[in-house]
Amino acid sequence: MVINTILRRSASSLTPLAARLLSGQRSYGGALLTAVNHTRKIISNDSLLIPSASRYSFSAAPALKRPSSDESLLRVIESEIQCSEESFEEGEDIPEGFPFKLDDTLGQQTVSLTREYQGETIHVEVEPSSLTTGQEDEDDDADDNSEKDNQSSLPMVVRVSKTGGLSLEFGVTAYPDEIVIDSLSVKDPEMAEDQLPYEGPRFDELDENLQKAFHKYLEIRGIKPSATNFLHEYMVNKEHREYTNWLKNLKKFVEA
Repeated sequence: MVINTILRRSASSLTPLAARLLSGQRSYGGALLTAVNHTRKIISNDSLLIPSASRYSFSAAPALKRPSSDESLLRVIESEIQCSEESFEEGEDIPEGFPFKLDDTLGQQTVSLTREYQGETIHVEVEPSSLTTGQEDEDDDADDNSEKDNQSSLPMVVRVSKTGGLSLEFGVTAYPDEIVIDSLSVKDPEMAEDQLPYEGPRFDELDENLQKAFHKYLEIRGIKPSATNFLHEYMVNKEHREYTNWLKNLKKFVEA
């Protein structure tokens, strides 16, 4: 009986103590949670103060300095461009009565001529003028072709075609006041590229009357000295223009 009374008193005295302990734990846990949430809020609001790699942009590496040798090269090129432009003289305009339409594109080394003549299409590809410097011939009986040594020449390819048919292709060299036919071939548009058509004999081996007839054939179609002499001067000026343009392209490349 006495023992039961003691146990009841002990239990009653421990109950308030347990309640206080539990209440303290809840208060401490709540305070801790409140502090953590407050810290998170501060970090969120002041996040701009925290360095971040994503907030920084890194500029590209500075351009490399051009080598001094390139600078010297540029000065030489610029000087050459100036000399070329100052020495250039405009040629004559296309003469009245010139029978061809002239197509000249800067950067291309050839010039194209076209015209229509009695149902034919005549196309001429004019190549750059060249200076023929043949070797001296010690033989007093040298061939007549030696007279053309040291003369400017203008290579051309002349194509005369008719709709849906064969075409004639002449290899021509124009000298001052003279036109020489180097070759003549018949072109078949239906001939496969891998086939080797018969090209005919060398032009200078043809009968002399046949050679003269073909010279006349080209002459009435506009291939004559009055036209080729103008083309010779035009191509000399074109070579000058192309050289200047070539120098300017070199300059652009080195400067880039």
